Amino acid sequence: MKTTAALPPIDLEEQPGHVIRRLHQIAVAIFLREAEDTGLTPVQYAVLQTVANQPGVDQRTLARSAGLDTSTIAGVVDRLEARELLVRGTTREDRRVRRLSLTGDGHALLAQAVPAMRRAQERILEPLDAAERRDFMRLMRKLVAENNEMSRAPQLGVGSANAS
Repeated sequence: MKTTAALPPIDLEEQPGHVIRRLHQIAVAIFLREAEDTGLTPVQYAVLQTVANQPGVDQRTLARSAGLDTSTIAGVVDRLEARELLVRGTTREDRRVRRLSLTGDGHALLAQAVPAMRRAQERILEPLDAAERRDFMRLMRKLVAENNEMSRAPQLGVGSANAS
């Protein structure tokens, strides 16, 4: 058996990836607590909001707009359709393209979820003062924009993904 030299300890709290992962866990937990009555996950909320913002969006564009990969978006759309929150329709131009729209129940649930989402965002940023919040959001958007193309699912309209 080969002996190896002991590696120096690494403080995980100094590693951006670790801290970002922890903040994501916290953000999801806060959202789920605030939006418990809706039964929505943060990803489902993002999909409903994106469809509400872009009625008739196709599934591929939805995935790129929300920054999700196509296999993830397919499962999310299936679950939201099963809950009768959105519907898929075809167009005369291309019957293969499925256009997505919210149902009446989808609009109602989204309207119910928006205040919960806003409370969750407020709770996430609560420890920061106003200037820190602006700086934090600016820096996060910069990191996302500059690293967008490294994602498994680059988001449309962010960084150099704009050109796509």
